[in-house]
Amino acid sequence: MKKLNYQRINITLPESTVEMLDKIAEKGARSTFIDLAIRNQIRSARKQKLREELKAGAVANAERDLAMVREWEQIEDETWPEY
Repeated sequence: MKKLNYQRINITLPESTVEMLDKIAEKGARSTFIDLAIRNQIRSARKQKLREELKAGAVANAERDLAMVREWEQIEDETWPEY
């Protein structure tokens, strides 16, 4: 198992956030809970960014893709005329 390196940081949170943290995280497990929360937030942000990039790419290429479909339809119609 890979040994993780840790770095101590100093963060400031609102009292209400610390109170919620203390209610949900087991004693002595604040760091682990915060680590997992940050990792989940980063995963979510990355997924959202990827969705936005894919959507932007689809919109940017929509006209090109539609032109390709029309071109293939024409070729298909010429190759396989309806009887």
